[in-house]
Amino acid sequence: MSVDRDLVLKVDNLQTQFDLGRRIVRAVNGVSFEVRKGRTLGVVGESGCGKSVTAHSILQLLPKLGHITNGSITYYADGKETVLSKLKKNGSEMRSIRGKEIGMIFQDPMASLNPVYTIGNQICENILQHERISKQEAIDRAVEMLTLLGIPRAASRLKDYPHQFSGGMKQRVMIAIAMVCNPRLVIADEPTTALDVTIQAQILELMKSMQQRLGTSIILITHNMGIVADMADDIAVMYMGRIVEFGSVRQVLGSPRHPYTKALLHSVPTLGIGKHERLATIRGNTPDPSDMPPGCEFAPRCDFATDACQTVPAETDLGGGHRVRCWNCQGG
Repeated sequence: MSVDRDLVLKVDNLQTQFDLGRRIVRAVNGVSFEVRKGRTLGVVGESGCGKSVTAHSILQLLPKLGHITNGSITYYADGKETVLSKLKKNGSEMRSIRGKEIGMIFQDPMASLNPVYTIGNQICENILQHERISKQEAIDRAVEMLTLLGIPRAASRLKDYPHQFSGGMKQRVMIAIAMVCNPRLVIADEPTTALDVTIQAQILELMKSMQQRLGTSIILITHNMGIVADMADDIAVMYMGRIVEFGSVRQVLGSPRHPYTKALLHSVPTLGIGKHERLATIRGNTPDPSDMPPGCEFAPRCDFATDACQTVPAETDLGGGHRVRCWNCQGG
């Protein structure tokens, strides 16, 4: 059986849970998607819907209380398949892939960068961990990467500590660490959350230019539909651990089918709104993940719920890769 050369990552029926004493939190519940070479998958949804846990599951970065209970995560490179979900999280094979083949831009650079080590030390550590080159060669590559990311006086700034950088500069450093080994896949977990809109636009433009230069695939995790519209090729809309709608940007944003996707799009602020007009919101709150309602998780907040929603809907293929999990879409 030949392997699709454009396929980089395949997640199939992934289930991840956290055991909290008597409570079990099923943070990811049957998630499936594929990532292809040079493309960007946007994963969107409210906070707590399982986006970051999905990313951490891929890289085996779950805390002690979390573990994968079912499904598979398969990474493809040079005609070889590696089932990441079967590897030991701290084993040599997983560590050889993490940071080299798959990079990660974490959500909060303030918490991710070590305050007692210089920026140069933290970038070079990733290079020296994965490649047999001299320390000077690693320093030269770190300088080159920081220069590409628009950090002035890159050589001298390698000696600085994280607290000497602004928020936007720290995020650039996180991108440098994630991409300095030219990974085939980068997972960006809310990479612009704490940045103002000007710096946000610069960071996204940097990621796009790096992707075009290196042919990198990206999984972009965000709650910002505007960023997804600008950056992504495909979109996975998540709600309470499930992908409720999946498709291309044109399909999902141009012709949304799931009520949750429609509600997210309606809640996006638009230019020209009157000062007396209220922003659209999604009524209700997300349920307790350890005590989920029966059936469709979105039903208690959905304006179109029926009795059929008391059972979990099957996924419906709408054609062209567009699929949705909703009883109102059964039959196409």
